[in-house]
Amino acid sequence: MVRAAGLAVLVSAVTIFSVAWMLSDAHAVEPPAPALRVEVASPPAADTPAPAETVVAVPATTPAALPQHPSFELLAKTVNAIVAASGANVGVSLVELGGPIPSAWSDGGGASYDAASTYKLVALMDEAQLIASGQHDPNGTVCFQDEDYEDGWYDDYSSGTCFTRNDLAYRAGHYSDNTAGHMLVRDVGGSDQLNAFADSLGAKGSAFFDGNTTTADDLARLLVAEAQGKAGGAAAQAWLYPLLTNTRWEAGIPAGTPGAVVIHKTGDDDGTVDDAGLVTGGRNGTYVLAVTTDGVGDAGWSLIAQISSAIWQYESAR
Repeated sequence: MVRAAGLAVLVSAVTIFSVAWMLSDAHAVEPPAPALRVEVASPPAADTPAPAETVVAVPATTPAALPQHPSFELLAKTVNAIVAASGANVGVSLVELGGPIPSAWSDGGGASYDAASTYKLVALMDEAQLIASGQHDPNGTVCFQDEDYEDGWYDDYSSGTCFTRNDLAYRAGHYSDNTAGHMLVRDVGGSDQLNAFADSLGAKGSAFFDGNTTTADDLARLLVAEAQGKAGGAAAQAWLYPLLTNTRWEAGIPAGTPGAVVIHKTGDDDGTVDDAGLVTGGRNGTYVLAVTTDGVGDAGWSLIAQISSAIWQYESAR
């Protein structure tokens, strides 16, 4: 009986060691479990109870921390200092479309400003959607009417002269020509249709063309909607984006984003300078930036470039 009891103890010990070894192997990626030491000093008496089962403790794992978006506080301080030094009234709206945990930030973005030539952005977007859907032919023509005229980049308009939509779009997008912009508004259905289109994309605080006011937030909403394919999708983007890239007016947002490709539309009228763009090629992905300014005239271009640079640096670091 003594030999049998001793054998039972030995079998139990081996069994416990085997369990411990398997558990240690199954959790190889965790810190090693404490070594299990089994000792049998001498054969126990026949009535000695079996040793208690040893429980191998497996260290608990700590779940990985969820990523967090960096605070906009430092960016706000930087932009506010730039604005304060300028003496201008400024609205800024930023919407991140890429990078970890994309978010949005606005400072004065809901305030109303003169839309200036940014109404042409809406006209071009509406035209792009109509072309993408097959309702308009980009090579179809629109003929000049006397009421379309406003002094601008081109002066070759006369009663009865006709231009393709491609030609008018290039003039309005690349050079911000005023008469071409008026002709495009008429072509898409006039001011009411223009604003209904803008409203459908979330720009509800603006009155484009007639009245011609907007906000930085609304301009950002329009570009976000376009980027997300809500205004004609890839076909509309393929027609629209080249018209708004490397334009005649690059002193605003593009001047603060070295190496980026900026798809944007500016406005400049009676002391107001606006710029709204889709900024691509950044370290943390694409973002939309819209800036409206008033009160500093042409100095607004430099002001927008400084704000754009501050945001580019923030976006590159986050």
